[in-house]
Amino acid sequence: MFISRCAHERTHREVTLFAKFTKKDLNFSQSFSEKMLCACSGEQFKFEEAPQSPESLATRDFSASGLSSRTGDWESKFEDTQVDEAESTLKEALSLNYEEARALLGRLEYQRGNFDAALQVFQGIDTRGVTPRMTKAMIERTRQRKSRSKGDNVPAGVMSMHSVSLLLEAILLKAKSLEELGRIKEAARECKIILDTVESAFPNGMPEGISEDCKLQEMFHRALELLPKLWIQAGFLDEAITAYRRALVKSWNLDPRRLATVQKDLAAVLLYGGVEASLPPQLQVWGPSTPKSNTEEAILLLFILMRKVAFREIDWDSEIMDHLTYALSVSGQFEFLADHVEQALPGTYNRAERWYLLALCYSAAGQNEAALNLLKKVSGNSEAKHGSHLPSLLLGARLCSQDPKHAHEGINFARKAIDMANHPNEHFMVQAHRLLGVCYGSAARVSISDSERVIFQKESMNSLNHAALIEKEDPEVMFSLGLENAMQRNLDAAFNNAMIYSDMVAGSSGRGWKLLALVVSAEQRFKEAETIVDLALDEAGRMDQLELLRLKAVLQIAQEQPKQAIETYRILLTSIQAQRELQAKNFDSGVLAERNLEIESWQDLASIYTKIESWADAEICVDKAKSIEFYSPRSWHSTGMLFKAQSLHKEALVSFSVSLSIEPGYVPSIVSTAEVLMKLGSHSLPIARSFLMNALRLEPTNHEAWLNLGLVSKMEGSIQQAADYFQAAYELEASAPVRSFT
Repeated sequence: MFISRCAHERTHREVTLFAKFTKKDLNFSQSFSEKMLCACSGEQFKFEEAPQSPESLATRDFSASGLSSRTGDWESKFEDTQVDEAESTLKEALSLNYEEARALLGRLEYQRGNFDAALQVFQGIDTRGVTPRMTKAMIERTRQRKSRSKGDNVPAGVMSMHSVSLLLEAILLKAKSLEELGRIKEAARECKIILDTVESAFPNGMPEGISEDCKLQEMFHRALELLPKLWIQAGFLDEAITAYRRALVKSWNLDPRRLATVQKDLAAVLLYGGVEASLPPQLQVWGPSTPKSNTEEAILLLFILMRKVAFREIDWDSEIMDHLTYALSVSGQFEFLADHVEQALPGTYNRAERWYLLALCYSAAGQNEAALNLLKKVSGNSEAKHGSHLPSLLLGARLCSQDPKHAHEGINFARKAIDMANHPNEHFMVQAHRLLGVCYGSAARVSISDSERVIFQKESMNSLNHAALIEKEDPEVMFSLGLENAMQRNLDAAFNNAMIYSDMVAGSSGRGWKLLALVVSAEQRFKEAETIVDLALDEAGRMDQLELLRLKAVLQIAQEQPKQAIETYRILLTSIQAQRELQAKNFDSGVLAERNLEIESWQDLASIYTKIESWADAEICVDKAKSIEFYSPRSWHSTGMLFKAQSLHKEALVSFSVSLSIEPGYVPSIVSTAEVLMKLGSHSLPIARSFLMNALRLEPTNHEAWLNLGLVSKMEGSIQQAADYFQAAYELEASAPVRSFT
């Protein structure tokens, strides 16, 4: 109590002396005296938002020489004699040393918004000379705190912690003044001095309880937060990343909110900065599990933040989830993203939004069935009172449009979306009509009834044309319309739609080029189709190029150029192999697509070698395809075709049976089974006919099924019926593309 009372009396005496002195000799303002009182009591000014003032304290309040602050240009700086006068006054009145007096005067200039004047005052502080003394003071004063009970004394001449705090604040305000004046790089260097000084005193982190006696810890925390932001403003993102990591690798007593902000900001810079900054060796302490890239490090930080949110250590922050969504999406880790969406606390998302986000995650991960089950909940009866959720309906229709067996569910999704006629966004309504048309088209292709198929095809065209009428410049609508016309063998309309689509996207879409080439091939213009593919190869992206190479090989087969086709497949497989080696180092979301393309390439090669009766090569190609995916219906079909070509009918039937056991609706194996049965004798003709009728039910435009059905009818003596079947086969083959449009 005695010490506290003495300190209070000394402070009161100094302030009284200062007020009398300044009132008599320097004409100080009342507000200035109040601020000096705050300074003496150790109170720190807040400076998150620097106040703006056109006047300088140094030129207005310290005007002992009689010069007016209204005269003279700030560009020419105020007189050093005025600063020296104010400085000497502070030193004499408050018993401050040279640096402390300048620190107080500079603080007041900064608080008034006179950044130029503040900077000039702060530049009078010998930072290089004072920082070793500050470091020594922090070490000695901290040691005194730890051994206070033993009676250890601090060596003479050591700064007080309040003085250290005042000088740290001066350096920080100098950095902020430089920032306000646009000298960002210099500001960052000044700010770094604070971190270097404190870290040299506390190499293992900030001691506990140091904030009780002074504002040192607060100044240091502000510097920790400011430095990376300054480096970002200056354009040195690698330095910013280093500064963020520096704030996180040691315990600096940051409160949970501040620590979370630093972690979030570092994750954002790592994700979007465009600078690859691998962890330095001293931070690679986790061995093989050490993050190997910016994205991995960002994901780790965001996982930590999401865990803090889950345990309610910090408040929910949508930016954290946004960053995590982006990071896991570019990494292809959609199931992990779904896990974190599920972990979000109740109230973060409403039920429809949560199910919709989960459906997006599962569909991106290739789990469309799981996604559809979630979307059915959104549109179910339990959610009727909450109203329809348009994004969920559109996503459900889109997923159903990709799988013919869900076509009828897709129609329901799309119709519910269309029923929301009061929705202000016309684009969504256009997409609803487009998806309705696509789902009707899919339903027509799996329909058993001919009359139902015709109705669905008509509804499909009506919906797509309606969408095109509402929005004539939508490329997705035009592509869907072209594809449906092609599927219904309206080749002229399909060609026009494909051309319009290509113009809309400026020839940048690989699928547009493929559709155009297939439509041209359906007109039996194989050479022109190959020319289109060659043009597309120069414009397409990497994945599209691989698919176009396969299409080119198929077109070469159609032109009876097996050697050229084999060479094209060689180039294709070499490209896939090279890409696979690249993917071993970097994740690529096209891995599954390339794997499927590789399987199809080996299967195509097996068909070529089978046709030219190169049995050994055909068998090698089939084995290659099976080694990648053993349960592929087409691989077993290729095996059956190889046996069939060698007249090994029983072995061929076994292979076709395996193919159909994997996929009962695989039409090529159904037709080939019928062909083998036809060769086994007249007693097998009824069974062959049933297989062919089943094939036509699944794929009415399959000309091979019609041809073989004609042969069965001819063998059975039904000549007129056979002629009709042959006519249908001829017309369908004349408009058949080299491979399926879908």
